[in-house]
Amino acid sequence: MNWLKTLFPRSKKIPTPKRVPRAEHPISRSLLPSGTLKVLYGLKDAGYEAYVVGGGVRDLLAGMEPKDFDIATNARPEEVRQIFRSCRLVGRRFVIAHVRFGDEISEVTTFRGPITESHERDETGRILADNEYGTLESDAFRRDFTVNAMYYDIRDFSIVDFAGGLDDIKAGVIRLIGDPELRYREDPVRMLRAVRIANKLKFHIEKRTAAPIRKLAPLLREIPAARLFDEVVKLLQCRDAVANLRGLREYGLLPHLLPHADTAMARPQACDFIERALENTAERIAADQTVSAAFLYAALLWPAVQARMQKLCNGDDGHTNIAIAQASDEILLESQRHIVIPKRFSVPMREIWALQPRFDMRRGGRAQRLLTHPRFRAAYDFLLLRAQSGEVSQELADWWTQAQTGGGLPPLTQAAATEEGEAPRKRRRRGGRGRRRPGAQPVAE
Repeated sequence: MNWLKTLFPRSKKIPTPKRVPRAEHPISRSLLPSGTLKVLYGLKDAGYEAYVVGGGVRDLLAGMEPKDFDIATNARPEEVRQIFRSCRLVGRRFVIAHVRFGDEISEVTTFRGPITESHERDETGRILADNEYGTLESDAFRRDFTVNAMYYDIRDFSIVDFAGGLDDIKAGVIRLIGDPELRYREDPVRMLRAVRIANKLKFHIEKRTAAPIRKLAPLLREIPAARLFDEVVKLLQCRDAVANLRGLREYGLLPHLLPHADTAMARPQACDFIERALENTAERIAADQTVSAAFLYAALLWPAVQARMQKLCNGDDGHTNIAIAQASDEILLESQRHIVIPKRFSVPMREIWALQPRFDMRRGGRAQRLLTHPRFRAAYDFLLLRAQSGEVSQELADWWTQAQTGGGLPPLTQAAATEEGEAPRKRRRRGGRGRRRPGAQPVAE
């Protein structure tokens, strides 16, 4: 087919599909959620093709538990909605059906058409318009990596492998389908996905797939900033966050996402702080605890905010509260040119940063008010990371840990009291110097 020659311009051999029977692969229906099975059988019984595709098949074959299961079908979105009353259609550029069964939502996508030279592209090669439907084969070769182009067929429980994904899973390889430079230009986010999927599966990126990444990394600037925000969350708010961050730096991708974080990573203490924050996030995810994108981005940008704050404090704007507010505004504004951070995250980020100098004030009412601040817990966790990386003293972190026990504020050490300029002062007698007790004789002038 002409569109396959477009996809493989430098290859003499185009992959041919292979069907692997149930006896030769480990995927069973018992591994699929009930909602996914209901959608698959609902489409099948209505006379349509229905497959589990992408990450669900890939992760099961790699011995991992998938996060979700996507379904591909030859039914059009409107036809899917006619089959399932709980179906909702979403998307503008390419309509997708969401089918709900209980708490489970299955994403159902109609087979996509092939990429051809007639598709509208910008000057960098990125596809701008793409809303054509196609066949199972065209849908498979539209996918990015070989390990994502395998389909589990509910009719006979076989796996249809179009691009050698099974072989690449056995070899532990992430390989793009088609010409790497062409595919990255079609969608530069594939460079980020290569890093993320490789680290998730503990695979390596195939040499030809990795080769163009550093050269094409600037293409990320053409991607909508809101989409990049989500991609960074996927990369750095997961169990493989540290490996992903290092991969972004290795391939020259981080400067086009978070240039301030990339600059900070060159400084050992800042690098240690950021990596500790990512490790903390990974540990919380592993323990099924909540994580926040606001905390993640606050950690990534904190070294830049702190450096800017210190520069401002050395100038005319010496007041810490004013300096950190101005530094926060400047760093966020500069970062928004690359990644749009929604207000629901940027506001908590500012609060976490603004509370950091207040941890140095451990006397009386100020400390008590800080303990009751709505953002205290997040700011306190942030302080612990700063202490672990050596940015502030461990004694300061331990004091605030003890202060939360409810037994009153702990005493300051002599060194801390001296540092804060709060050495004990003589108590002034109530009533002022000139007040006399009843019956006392006036003091001679």
